[in-house]
Amino acid sequence: MTEQPKGFDLADLLARRGGERYELHARYLNHQLPRMLRTIGFDKVYERAEGAYVYDTEGNDYLDMLAGFGVMGLGRHHPVVRKALHDVIDSSLADLTRFDCQPLPGLLAEKLLTQTPHLDRVYFGNSGAEAVEAALKFARYATGRPRVVYCAHAFHGLTAGALSVNGEAGFRDGFAPLLPDTAIAMGDLAALERELVRGDVAAFVVEPIQGKGVYPTPPGFLRAAQELLHKYKALLIVDEVQTGLGRTGDFYGFQYEAGVEPDLVCVAKALSGGYVPVGATLGRDWIFRKVYSSMDRVLVHSASFGGGAQAMAAGLAVLSVLEDEHIVANVRVTGELLRARLAALVDRYELLHAVRGRGLMIGIEFGRPDSIKLRSRWTVLQAARKGLFAQMVVVPLLRKHRILTQVSGDHMEVIKLVPPLIIGEREVDRFVAAFTAVMDDAHGSGGLMWDFGKTLVKQAVANR
Repeated sequence: MTEQPKGFDLADLLARRGGERYELHARYLNHQLPRMLRTIGFDKVYERAEGAYVYDTEGNDYLDMLAGFGVMGLGRHHPVVRKALHDVIDSSLADLTRFDCQPLPGLLAEKLLTQTPHLDRVYFGNSGAEAVEAALKFARYATGRPRVVYCAHAFHGLTAGALSVNGEAGFRDGFAPLLPDTAIAMGDLAALERELVRGDVAAFVVEPIQGKGVYPTPPGFLRAAQELLHKYKALLIVDEVQTGLGRTGDFYGFQYEAGVEPDLVCVAKALSGGYVPVGATLGRDWIFRKVYSSMDRVLVHSASFGGGAQAMAAGLAVLSVLEDEHIVANVRVTGELLRARLAALVDRYELLHAVRGRGLMIGIEFGRPDSIKLRSRWTVLQAARKGLFAQMVVVPLLRKHRILTQVSGDHMEVIKLVPPLIIGEREVDRFVAAFTAVMDDAHGSGGLMWDFGKTLVKQAVANR
């Protein structure tokens, strides 16, 4: 009998067990995920990835217009980030001793702050939700006030504090009681002032472009909100977890509007390089000095893996690539090309109602058609569940055209595009051609597409 070799062999483990991926998830993790993927035909087996593409076991390429919900800002496996991680592992640094000051966190903080010269200090955690949690805690402590105002339909994370400023009831249901927070409509300055005048508001937290539905803040809103907040001695928190690091064509999304200087800024996602989770909360010096007011409070807010060498190396590599490869400039050019070509289709297709966004964060919105035939089909879908038509578009984009996209939010007829920031004209051509073909199908006889719609209707009704 041959003795089996001992030790951990990742390649061997994946070769032996990788084919069980969907069964393992169904048995040990969120059992609804594989069920959902199989229902819509997304239960693919992806074997490898590079840049803006993922590849299945047969070698077929899939254009990734989702980028892991924005995590893969530089695409997958960028060589500079990979090398930085190999280097930091090979360096055998004395990491996370907790009782020293390693250089990499300070260097990454210094580099991040060059993009926000009005801010002074950085707290490092492990995710966007943690970055928001830190901002909420810091704002409450620094102002001595309990309440935070947020926007309807906002998404700032799913941990308890971040959930308190989540504007979607579907995420909040069943998790009450939450923290004392109040929602206003985006752009409603009068509503914001009504809350501020009560004197108990610590901060207003806002996304420059809401991820759910891809809704940019109205022109002038952030600047006006900032002035109101400071008038009433409250803080402006800008959530740049998805919009930051070049996504909108500026380094930060709030920079689109002149004169906006948030008191706290949250970043994450793309800062990781797609490898090591990292989140950061940037803030003013006086806020940090209040929170960390004495040596007794040195660990009053901290994270076990915050500032870890691998995460810091990944972040430094990402910022280097953004600068060296002129990524933000590419986002402006490519984003405008993609948005303009899609916007040109609005008058061509009655089911296509709007194209909006900035840079490479684009929302494609569908709506009620005028023609009787299409309107009757649309009505059936809407009666079953709002958002089914957008799902009907996402599915053939993957199945027929090998393009990965997402519906922008529950009960929304919006597709969100957040591709890697490195895409160019070739990827724009491929997406627009595929999207045009799907729209032609939806507006024509569209047998297969509308047959799939019937499947979605049955599934929606069964889930009620």
